[in-house]
Amino acid sequence: MTIRLFIKPTCPWCRKAMAWLDERGVKYEKLDVIANSAVYTEMVNLSEQRYVPVIDVDGKILADFGPEELAEFWKQFEGADGKK
Repeated sequence: MTIRLFIKPTCPWCRKAMAWLDERGVKYEKLDVIANSAVYTEMVNLSEQRYVPVIDVDGKILADFGPEELAEFWKQFEGADGKK
C-alpha cells in the first residue's frame, strides 16, 4: 500500500493526521507543499482543492480532514496493511 500525506509544517490538522497515523504504526511519505511547489501542484490536481492535509492511499484521496474523517476513511483499508 502506498500512502502519501500532503502537509504544511505549521498546520495543526496535519500534525493531528501524522499523530493518528504514527499511533497506528502506519508508514507513509510526508510531502511538504510549502517546501516544494511541484508537490503543491500535484496535491491540488489530485484533490481539486488547496487545503491540507490531503492523504493519498493507493489513489484514493481524502482532503481537508480531521482525525474523525481520517478514521472513517481508513476503515476501507483495515486488514489490507492498514493495521488495526
